[in-house]
Amino acid sequence: MAEGSDTTLSAGIKSFATGHGGAKAVIEYVGKRGARIVLVGEDGEWTDQFAAGGTDVARKACDAAGVQVENEWERELLEQMRPSNDLWRSMSRRSMAR
Repeated sequence: MAEGSDTTLSAGIKSFATGHGGAKAVIEYVGKRGARIVLVGEDGEWTDQFAAGGTDVARKACDAAGVQVENEWERELLEQMRPSNDLWRSMSRRSMAR
């Protein structure tokens, strides 16, 4: 299985969803590079994956993994996310560096 293949991407998404009581996804277009898939688990944990083929590849991978794709960031989904302390630290470093 090649790194970044549709099968690998779907397996990673399914694995996250299984480990967190289910998940929802938001797909963000990242230009010619592809798409970012942000996964939010039912337990509030979250992660992201990268689909080099674009939003259509990302959507297919989520469908294959049985994960619902949200059309946009809904308030309920944002409130469900629990950012880690590491994330807060990395975000503050980024904003201070600008």
